[in-house]
Amino acid sequence: MRINSEQLPQQLARGLAALYTMFGGEPLLALEAGDRVRAAARAGGYTEREVLTVDPGFKWGELAMSGRSQSLFGAKKILELRIPGGKPGREGAEALTAYCAAPPADTITLIYLPALDWRTQKAGWFAALERAGVAVEAKAVPRGAVPQWLAGRLAAQGQEADRETLDFIADRVEGNLLAAYQEVQKLALLFPPGKLAFEQVKEAVLDVARYDVFQVGEALLAGDAARLARTLDGLRGEGAAPPLVLWAMAEEIRAIGKVVTGIASGKPLSMLWREARVWGAAHQTLMQQNAKRFTLAQLAEALRHAAAIDFTIKGLARGDVWVELLQLGLRFTRGSANAPVKRGRMAKLSAASQEAGQQTLF
Repeated sequence: MRINSEQLPQQLARGLAALYTMFGGEPLLALEAGDRVRAAARAGGYTEREVLTVDPGFKWGELAMSGRSQSLFGAKKILELRIPGGKPGREGAEALTAYCAAPPADTITLIYLPALDWRTQKAGWFAALERAGVAVEAKAVPRGAVPQWLAGRLAAQGQEADRETLDFIADRVEGNLLAAYQEVQKLALLFPPGKLAFEQVKEAVLDVARYDVFQVGEALLAGDAARLARTLDGLRGEGAAPPLVLWAMAEEIRAIGKVVTGIASGKPLSMLWREARVWGAAHQTLMQQNAKRFTLAQLAEALRHAAAIDFTIKGLARGDVWVELLQLGLRFTRGSANAPVKRGRMAKLSAASQEAGQQTLF
């Protein structure tokens, strides 16, 4: 029988199977599935635990031997077999098939596998695992479903947040479910049960980075040259990675471009905030106040400048990266001239972008 990790609690409520196979592309869900099975097994009197790992020196005879061996006190046992490579080979396939044909008594077996391609899932040994017990697939959560997943985890610890806040967290963790899980746990430690305010969550999430690269984008948007220079200087002093700072600035520029384009086409602001990923009332207000200052030509040229800085970071062009980052930000200060990006090799590298047109950049 095959189920997904979300269906496992219902299956365990109906009773323990003799064998569970955890596989899939989301390690966090696979680990949680194993924890649930072990908890249910311990509640059922399975007090001993043995773990085998299939490494280069592993002997497959150990699996059958572990299954046959019993404690001197006759205790029930949890036997775990970890196959990090996902392919047991011919000997392993035969050993797994034989094990499934006669699972040992008084033993709950857990087998861990990584994500498997469709051919591996059609193999005879894997089919034998499915027939002998329950195969639990830990599917990766799609980006669009992460906010709902976060809402469920928050509800389990007595907290809730609106969709805007959930989207903000999802963007910050970039689909990394383990990082999302850690953020949810941190919110439980920092705040009491109940509804979480966006500003609370924002401050908590930003603390992870040690330094707040998102302030660079806000200073750029506001056209505050002094704050921009202070923030960049502070980030440099703290050892911030230039690619991360460039990413934050480029993301803000793209967001401005999407908002400017959307306003011109008559889209409502509520739709624009979601499309451009402008989260938080303060950020949205700042965007609304400053969007009219920018032109698409200015933003497109700034992104080409950002591409040139990326080449400098990678060592493909000469220059001081931090000076260039400051120059990029100063393009947007109030009353400043839109200084052109340096000509030469970088201009040639951006020619394709120019030919594609400004709209494709946002």
